Amino acid sequence: MKGLRILWIVALCLMLGIPGFGQQRFTDLVGPVAIGKVTQKDPINVPYITWGGDMVTFYANGGLKTQPGAIFNKQGLNFQLTPGDNFVQQVKDYLSGKTPFLRGTFHMIGMASEAIGKDPRTKGVVILQMTWSAGDHMVVRSNIKTIDDLKGKTIVLQKGGPHVGMLDDILKTAQIKWEDVNVIWADDLTGSPNSPAEMFRKDPKIDACFVISPDMIGLTGGLNNIGSGAEGTVKGAYVRVSTAQLSRSIADVYVCRKDFYDENKELIAKFVAGYLKGTEEVLDLKKAYETQGSKELNKLLLLTQQIYGKEVIPTLEADAFGLLADCTLVGHQGNVSFFTDESNITGFKQFHESALNLALSRGFATARYELLASGLDYNSSAFVGYLTKIGAVKKERFRAEVVVGEIEDFTQRGALDENTLYAFTIYFDPNQQDFPIEQYRESFQRVLEQAAKFGNVVIAVRGHADPTLTLKELVLVGLKKGVLKRSGSPGNYSYSFKGKPLDLNSIQELVNMIESGSFDGDGENNPRQTMQAALNLSRSRAEKVIESLSNYGKMKGIQFDASQIQPFGVGIKEPFITKPANIEEAKKNMRVEFRLVKVSAEAINPSDFEF
Repeated sequence: MKGLRILWIVALCLMLGIPGFGQQRFTDLVGPVAIGKVTQKDPINVPYITWGGDMVTFYANGGLKTQPGAIFNKQGLNFQLTPGDNFVQQVKDYLSGKTPFLRGTFHMIGMASEAIGKDPRTKGVVILQMTWSAGDHMVVRSNIKTIDDLKGKTIVLQKGGPHVGMLDDILKTAQIKWEDVNVIWADDLTGSPNSPAEMFRKDPKIDACFVISPDMIGLTGGLNNIGSGAEGTVKGAYVRVSTAQLSRSIADVYVCRKDFYDENKELIAKFVAGYLKGTEEVLDLKKAYETQGSKELNKLLLLTQQIYGKEVIPTLEADAFGLLADCTLVGHQGNVSFFTDESNITGFKQFHESALNLALSRGFATARYELLASGLDYNSSAFVGYLTKIGAVKKERFRAEVVVGEIEDFTQRGALDENTLYAFTIYFDPNQQDFPIEQYRESFQRVLEQAAKFGNVVIAVRGHADPTLTLKELVLVGLKKGVLKRSGSPGNYSYSFKGKPLDLNSIQELVNMIESGSFDGDGENNPRQTMQAALNLSRSRAEKVIESLSNYGKMKGIQFDASQIQPFGVGIKEPFITKPANIEEAKKNMRVEFRLVKVSAEAINPSDFEF
C-alpha cells in the first residue's frame, strides 16, 4: 500500500545502532577510531540505507556491484554498495577509511558533526541532496487541536532519530521552547514496548508521539483518520503534523570526507551527476508505470526486494513502489537550489545552522564543527549536456481556484480549525490601508519561513473586520421598520425579532438574517451594504498584507511560491468581540490572520522535481 513504508522500520531502528541514544555525545558512542586514509578505490564502498531515495542508487549502479552498462559504469565508476542502517558503524567506517562516504539525514549528520569534524581529513563535505522525507508523523490525542497546544504537554520520540529535527521545526513554528514541553525519549523506533507508538498507546498521560507510517496507521487507522479504539487504534488519536505537509524538514544527503573530496573532485562530480541521471530516468519510469506499466521499473522494484529482502519488501507494488512513491526526489534543479540559491530558506545554509544548533543544544555535540557545501559547478559539462532536466522552470504549485474552493468549504462546514496546522494574527488600526515592512517585519519573516518548511500547505491570509457599524445599522433599521423591539435601559438593552428573543452576540444568526433581507435598509442605513463593504475591505486588507509580504521577500532576497499564499476576506463573520464597548475592544476585531491549512492533492500541481 502506498504510504505503508515498512522499510523505515528497519532503517530508523538500526540507524543509530545502539539503544538508549539520546542526549549522549555522539563521539562517546563511536568510541576511539584510528583515522585511516581511504585506500580501497576499485571498487569504492558506498553505504546505503533502507529508504526510497536509495532505490535510485541501486538503479544507477545496476545492483550492489556496478554492472556493465549501468549509469555509474558508463561514468567510469566502480562501486560496492554496502548496508549503512547502523549509523554509528557507518561513522566508524568513514573515520577508519573503509569508505569516503556517509549516508543519512542532514540532522543526523549534524549530530555526528563533532565525531567527523575534529580531524580536518574527515571533515564532512555535503555533496548531494537526494530526497525530502514525506512519511513521518506526529500523532496526538484529541486534546491537541493545534501545535500551539503542545506547550506544557508530554511528547515521546526515539532518541536521536530524524524526528528530533522534525520536533525542533514544529516547536519553532509555534515559538515554543524545548524547555516548555516534556520530552520522553524512547530507546526504539518501532516494534518494541519501548517505542513511541507503544508508549503512547499504553500511557494516556503522553499527549503526542512521533512515528513512522506503519505505526501511524496502527494508532489512527490512516493519515486522515481518527482512531476509533477498534482494531488496535487509539480512540481520538490523529495525525496533527506529517512530513506530507512539513515537507522541508527531513533532507536525505550524501557526505564525503574532505581529504577524499579534495583528491577526487572529478570522481565526486561524476557520482553526483550519475545519481541525478538516475533520478531523471527513474522518474520517467515511475510515470510510465503509473499510466501504462513499466517492465524497466519492475526490474528496479524486484532489485529493491532482492537487496532489502522479502521480509522487508513482501510485495513489489505495495511495498517497493509505495516506498518510491512516498519519496520526493529533488533532482538537479533541487540541488542547485539547495546548495547555491541564497534566496532558498530551506537550503544548505539554513539546514547547516539548524542541524549544528540542534546538536549542541540537545547534547549530541559539545563544540561546533562546521560541515562544508560541495562547491560543485552545476553548469559544468559533468551536468549540462549530460542531464536532460536542467534549469526546469518553476511553476505555481497550487491551483488557486481549488485552494479557494476548499478553504471556503472548510469555513462553511466549520472544518477550518481541524484542517489548520497553526495560525497567528496581526492587528491594524481603524482605516489603516497599508502594512509597512518596518512594523510587520517579524511577522512577515515568520510567514515566509513557515511557507518554506511546510511546502505542501497553503498560507491562508484572512482579513477580518469589526462588526460594530453593521450591528448599529441593523438596530436602527430594525427599530424603524418595526421588526425589532428593544426593552431595558442603555447598556442593558435586550432585543426581540418578530416576537422572538434576538441575541446580538449571535453573529452568524445576525449575518444570515441580514443576507436574507430582513434588515434591508431604508435609504440612509443599509446593514447589508455595510456588511458587504466590510467584506470587501477585509479582502482588500488581506491583499495589501500579501503585497507588503512580497515586497519584504524581495527586499530580503527570500524565495517563495506566491501561489502558496492566498488572500481571503472574512468580513464581520468571526469577531473576537461581537459587541465592542470601546475602540480598544473594536481593534481586536481588526486583524489579519495567517493560517497554515492542509489542502487536498488536487489543489497541488504535480511536479517531477520538488525543491
